[in-house]
Amino acid sequence: MKVTRNMCLLPRAAWAGAAAALVACSPSHDETALFPLEPGQVWDYQVTTEIDGEPARREALTLHALEAADLGGQPAARRRSSTGAEYWLRRDETGIYRVAARSELEAEPTPDPARRYVLKQPYKPGTQWQAATTAYLLERHADFPREIRHTHPSIPMLYTIESTTERITTAAGQWSGCVRVKGTATVRLFADPTSGWRDLPLTTLEWYCPGVGLVRLERQEPVKSAFLSGGVLKMELMSWRAE
Repeated sequence: MKVTRNMCLLPRAAWAGAAAALVACSPSHDETALFPLEPGQVWDYQVTTEIDGEPARREALTLHALEAADLGGQPAARRRSSTGAEYWLRRDETGIYRVAARSELEAEPTPDPARRYVLKQPYKPGTQWQAATTAYLLERHADFPREIRHTHPSIPMLYTIESTTERITTAAGQWSGCVRVKGTATVRLFADPTSGWRDLPLTTLEWYCPGVGLVRLERQEPVKSAFLSGGVLKMELMSWRAE
């Protein structure tokens, strides 16, 4: 996630991971699709980040669906976020997956070495897949670099479709028949001299609704440590439109 998948500086790193979950292409809009696939759509999100011991931060994130572009001799969908990152994805009978990404500091996209699934078929409870994530919120209090993502850039996360009957309400509207996906991972870190090394949990919840796509995301990276801080990030759809 990476979303993430995956998921800029915090919270921009998490935005980039979440933004990857919204890329695809299609010539016409499908009101039943979990991924509205045609270009020209715009999603506006509010991102709330709560780091241990700090006031909550609220910022805006906008994603644009662009025209498909050639990548390695084949067309790929593109999404661009207001952070400057771009993502290239494709879909087939196995699901939708990312094939390349470009950060705001890179001139060209970097191909993914393997398929990085956003959602994998069949879209039903129990379907699982694995993708790399990182720690978007965990930070060291004193060591450098503070952000754990710099020392642990690729952490395997297991994603599971938990439900396909969710009802979701945000400022952008109300939806039913939404898919809830849960991602779980752990990262082993030295917490403090008393507890030593610990496996710290990383958890992501994502909700995808028919005709609009990702409407809500929650990332939790809790920790109780004198050396580390964690937190919670929430991303919620505020508006959705076509340009």
